[in-house]
Amino acid sequence: MSIDVGDRLRFVRSRNKLSQRELAKRSGVTNSTISLIESNQMNPSVGALKRILDGIPMGMAEFFALEPDRPRKAFYRADELSEIGKGPISFRQVGDNLFGRALQILKERYEPGGDTGRVPLVHDGEEGGIILSGRLEVTVDSERRILGPGDAYYFESRRPHRFRCIGAKPCEVISACTPPTF
Repeated sequence: MSIDVGDRLRFVRSRNKLSQRELAKRSGVTNSTISLIESNQMNPSVGALKRILDGIPMGMAEFFALEPDRPRKAFYRADELSEIGKGPISFRQVGDNLFGRALQILKERYEPGGDTGRVPLVHDGEEGGIILSGRLEVTVDSERRILGPGDAYYFESRRPHRFRCIGAKPCEVISACTPPTF
């Protein structure tokens, strides 16, 4: 059985009402390192994890003994979606805590020019989405498509990928990702 350290750290940090930046300050570990660990793009050394947990504060034994509470809530009003992204791209997540969950569902909004960045995203899992409005340029490996309302994408997330809003109108997408990696 493998333990998802990134998901567990995100859960513990959120439960303690700490931003990544605040935890970085408290622990002496860079904000980017915490972000990479939480997105499972980096496995921390035992020493780095201990420094991070000291910033919470929490011991290693307690951290690894945590068991996720299975959320019983099944329905969410629009105003109950959790905002997990700010700026030209908004990510509103169904459910406030994905610790122990296998699926992440997002309502994404890209303002005109909103872009996930020149460096392609790469992570474990699969993801898919359906464009509700606007036009979204989706690049997977070296293949690029401009998708409009009703169009969809679905691919293995290990393939380098990028999303960018094309045109003068915002683009809205409903997406799902497994396992939750955002």
